Amino acid sequence: MQKHLSSYLNFLNFEKSVSKNTYQSYHLDLKRYLAYLDSDGITSIENITDDFISSFLASLYDLGLSAKSVARNLSAIKGFHKFLVREGITKHNPTENVETPKLARKLPDVLHQHEIEKILSQPNTTELLGIRDKAMLETMYACGLRVSELITLKQSDVYPDDGFVRVFGKGSKERIVPIGKSALQWIQTYKEKVRLNLGKLSRGRDVLFLNARGRPMSRMAVWNIVRENTVKAGIKKEVHPHTFRHSFATHLLEGGADLRAVQEMLGHADISTTEIYTHIDREYLKEVHRTFHPRG
Repeated sequence: MQKHLSSYLNFLNFEKSVSKNTYQSYHLDLKRYLAYLDSDGITSIENITDDFISSFLASLYDLGLSAKSVARNLSAIKGFHKFLVREGITKHNPTENVETPKLARKLPDVLHQHEIEKILSQPNTTELLGIRDKAMLETMYACGLRVSELITLKQSDVYPDDGFVRVFGKGSKERIVPIGKSALQWIQTYKEKVRLNLGKLSRGRDVLFLNARGRPMSRMAVWNIVRENTVKAGIKKEVHPHTFRHSFATHLLEGGADLRAVQEMLGHADISTTEIYTHIDREYLKEVHRTFHPRG
């Protein structure tokens, strides 16, 4: 078995050209797998059953490994057995009927609507950069934008008369997202009172949001603006720019929005990515029930 393992590792290293981390992880996972085989007295591939592999995976859970780590172990084992079949070493593949453990999806942090309102009210709009920060925060929440989408948004991508913005998401995929009156009003105020001056300082071209030097905003600058105004609002949660996107989706669903419509606005290619927000919605409902039901 050790000889077969060495052959497989050479295959991963020289033919598949996997990364160093993947190679080391698979090496450790498969060494543990072979040790388990040995401890159970199994010396032949033909004697390995799917029940045995399921038992091995259960032992990993007992050791305290996460579902993600167990899934990686199974991936290594499946790859190993497929290699043995492909090389003609055996016709027996005991992993064919073993299912990958379902990974628990971590629910993203979400702000309640009153928390969003508190953050949005923090920028000092008597100052020029405060007006910019206010417009940025309003736009993030109004449209559920990723940071990369916000900092590359152009003036020509905003259609105030039609009430939407044109967004270029992952893979430069274009989508149209509605934008509310409040965000549009602050964008207009920013353009009239702030951007006209910032645009003269450097070559921001048509990019909507500029820094104090007239250049496009960086991701870190947006993060700092979000963090600063969250602290000023007295909110203790871990809030970052993507939290606005999560909150945007959750609040729409809480209000009764159709999942497909939210998928379209977020720019998710797969609706299963959007469905995570329905879980958040259920958590919200449970919280409401616990809070307000007399026997909650």
